[in-house]
Amino acid sequence: MSTRLPAREFRERLGAVRDRLAAADADAAVFFGATSIEYLTGFHHIQTERPVCLAVTAEAVELTVPRLEVERVRDNPRIDAVHSYFDYPGGEPIATVAEMLEGLDVESVRADADGAPGVMGYEGPSLSEFVDVETQDWVAGMREAKSDAEVDLIRESARWANLAHRYLADYTEPGAHPVTVSQRASMEGSRAMLDALGSEYAVRTRGDGPVHAGYISGEETALPHGHTPNERLSTGDVLVTGASANVDGYYSELERTMFVGEASDEDEHYFELMCEAQDVAIDAMGPGVPVSHVDQAVWDYFEEQGVTDLARHHVGHNIGMEGHEPPYIDRGNDAEMEPGHVYTIEPGIYTDTAGYRHSDTVAVTDDGVDVLTYFPRDFESNVIRE
Repeated sequence: MSTRLPAREFRERLGAVRDRLAAADADAAVFFGATSIEYLTGFHHIQTERPVCLAVTAEAVELTVPRLEVERVRDNPRIDAVHSYFDYPGGEPIATVAEMLEGLDVESVRADADGAPGVMGYEGPSLSEFVDVETQDWVAGMREAKSDAEVDLIRESARWANLAHRYLADYTEPGAHPVTVSQRASMEGSRAMLDALGSEYAVRTRGDGPVHAGYISGEETALPHGHTPNERLSTGDVLVTGASANVDGYYSELERTMFVGEASDEDEHYFELMCEAQDVAIDAMGPGVPVSHVDQAVWDYFEEQGVTDLARHHVGHNIGMEGHEPPYIDRGNDAEMEPGHVYTIEPGIYTDTAGYRHSDTVAVTDDGVDVLTYFPRDFESNVIRE
């Protein structure tokens, strides 16, 4: 059971950034993206109008934060110095970043952006007004292939997602409200996870639990990104579920198509087509396989079955610290699968009245694939009997 990244992961990541920095012949690597900062240092924060900036040089790792984050980052063993401004807009975050870089004798940087992202109303100067900047996308590339330790965290996430999904199925019945069922399953899953892991759980939540499970129902399932309707469940309703858990910042994805009480012949027909499409995708995966090949294999199957008009999206995407990460399993993508890539496999079929989609989290290994999620996929297991 793995619930935290080992310290060596951060040493290796910072070392990889320094190797790239040396090859680029620049003085510092600079990161404004919250996920990149977390990936390199373990410091996680909510990206708001208050910029946070990480600087990595050959000798030092320093961070600029708003005053309210100082205590949260001060004891981080990977950060050598913390600089702060009071707040925004009263403070001057980019000027503070420039002062940090000046103190490091930095004249040229490779940055993930030329200044902080404009979220929540932030408007600020570009970093290039203070120092020579060229942009880079190093961390995004580093995050594509996960280490064994990262895959273990995603596997642990899948374990708790599976439990929460079982609660979701157990609490579903005609007359129940989908919001209430989702909240109850998420609460019970979170309680079980926190009770089991105790102090081993790395603090990652704020006001809610680490496990989430829920579904959309009825005609909202016909929309791949439908909303939870404000109507109670009825016999014959189609459900498209979703469950995941945050384990030290890493996520899995588990989705199932389920039926309340009974299913029509049409439901079963489209369910079986969807399951077969998912099998086609998983069978096509492996190291060195172009992601376009996997998406094309599913599209070819849909063509054979005469249901391409019911497809709404590509097969899936990489997953890890964020719900959607590249590479994307898409016919327009020339990337290849590599050991350590972790994908959601979720081909879907959508009629005018209902949607049918499973999603499983699948890791690419040296010689094949490893399916990390394991809630039953078959039709009978996904009919919730009264």
